[in-house]
Amino acid sequence: MSFENSDKLTGYKERSKELLSENAIALGDMVVIKTDENEFTGLLMPRYESSDNNHIVIKLSNGYNIGISITKIRTITRTEKQTTSRQEGPFKLFEGQKNIHNSKNSNNILKTKFKIALIGTGGTIASKINYRTGGVSAVLSASDIYGSVPELKNYALIEPDAFLNEASENLRPADWTAIAHRIKDKVAAKKYQGIIVSHGTDTMHYTSAALSFALQKLSIPVVLVGAQRSSDRPSSDAALNLLGAVVFALKAQVSGVFVCMHAGPSDDVISCHLGTRVRKNHTSRRDAFESIDTPPIALMRGEIMEMNAQAESFSLNKRDETEEIKFKPDFDKRVLLLKYYPGFEPAFIDYAITTGYRAIILEGTGLGHVGKETLPLIRKAIESGILVFMTSQCIWGRIRMTVYETGRDLLDAGVIPLSNMLAETATVKAMWALANSDSPKMMVKLMKQNIANEISISIPI
Repeated sequence: MSFENSDKLTGYKERSKELLSENAIALGDMVVIKTDENEFTGLLMPRYESSDNNHIVIKLSNGYNIGISITKIRTITRTEKQTTSRQEGPFKLFEGQKNIHNSKNSNNILKTKFKIALIGTGGTIASKINYRTGGVSAVLSASDIYGSVPELKNYALIEPDAFLNEASENLRPADWTAIAHRIKDKVAAKKYQGIIVSHGTDTMHYTSAALSFALQKLSIPVVLVGAQRSSDRPSSDAALNLLGAVVFALKAQVSGVFVCMHAGPSDDVISCHLGTRVRKNHTSRRDAFESIDTPPIALMRGEIMEMNAQAESFSLNKRDETEEIKFKPDFDKRVLLLKYYPGFEPAFIDYAITTGYRAIILEGTGLGHVGKETLPLIRKAIESGILVFMTSQCIWGRIRMTVYETGRDLLDAGVIPLSNMLAETATVKAMWALANSDSPKMMVKLMKQNIANEISISIPI
C-alpha cells in the first residue's frame, strides 16, 4: 500500500516504516497496538534518526514513551487522526493545594485582572526533545509556554514576548544588556504587576546577577524561571516553576531580581531566591538551585506565599510603581575568572596581562588562598594595572585573608577580598563595574559596595 505521509515518518525506516505505511499511520496519530501479551494505546512518536529500525514508539496517556518491538506486534490500527493539541485533564498545581480561585486567601487575583509580562529567552523550559538528534533543543516561544500551561490564565493575563531563543550557554554579556533593555521598556509601560523571564538553567544565575546590577530600584519584581526537564517530559518541572514565579510576581511586596525554581524533588514547594545569592548546585535535580549563605526570600506552596522572616534585613525596595529605575545595563567582558587548583599554571595570569584583561576574579581555596608560586605573577598583574579580586571556591562561608600568612601576602600584594560574594556573581559584577566606572579606584569602590545583596550582612549558622 502506498501512503502519502510515509516520507514524514521521522526516524522510521525499513520494516518499521513499512508497517506504519501499510496501515496508513502518520506521526501524531492515536494508535492501538496489540501483541500476544498486551494491548497499548498511545500517540505515534517520531524516533531518533540514529535509532534502530525494529521498534515503534508511542506516548501513553500517562506521558511516558514506550518502544514496542515490531516482531511482537500482531496488529496496529489508527483510532484518531494526528493532533498537536495539548491533552486536557485535571492539572495538579501543587500537592494538597487548591486552585487559586477557590482559596479564601487568594486576594481575588482573577477579579483584579493583573497582567504579567513573560519574556522568553530560550532554555529547557522552552524546549522539546529533538528526535533528529536525540537531544533537547529550544523550539518553544513564550506564546507556546503560555499555551502549554493554560492554568496561567487563572492567575493573571500573561502577555508573552518571544525575545530570544537560545540555550543559556550561548548567552553573552551583550545579551544581558539586551534583556535589561527589554525589561526596562516593560517596566516603563507601567501596566504590569511583574515581569517573568524564562531562561535556561545553566547560566541563569549569571543573568540574574547581571540584571540585579543593571536594573536597580525596580518598581516591580522581575523573576527568572527555568526548568531542569523539558516541557514534554512527564517529570517536567516547567509548569510548576512558572506558576510559582507568577504567584511571587503578583503577591510579593518587594521589588528586585529573583529566581524561582523547585525547592525539593517533589511538586509541593517552589523557592524564590535573591538574584545575586543563588547558584545551580546540581546538574539535573529539580531542586538544583539553592540560596547561598541566606535562606530563600520566599516559598510558594500553591497560591500561598511565605516570605522569609529575614527579608527585612535585605536591602530590597518595596513594590512602588512611582519608583524611577536606576538603569545601568552595560557590561565589559574583559574580566577573567580563574579557579585555583594544585598544579595551577601561573602563566594563565600572564595571559591576562598580555591579552588586555582589566580584572581577574580569583576563586581561591578555603578562606581565600592560592599557591605561593602564583604570587609573583599576581604582583606583576596588579603592577600592570589589572585589578585582582579574591573569592572562595567553597560554596558557603566568607573569605578571611588575615588568618594565614598566605592570605596576608596576597593582601600586601594588592589582592582585594570580596567577602562571601559568589565567584559567578563577582565575575558578572566586575564586568558591570568595569563598564560603569571611569577609573580603577571607582571600580574598586563599586566592587566593595553592597549594591544588590551580593554580600551577606550575616550568615546563618
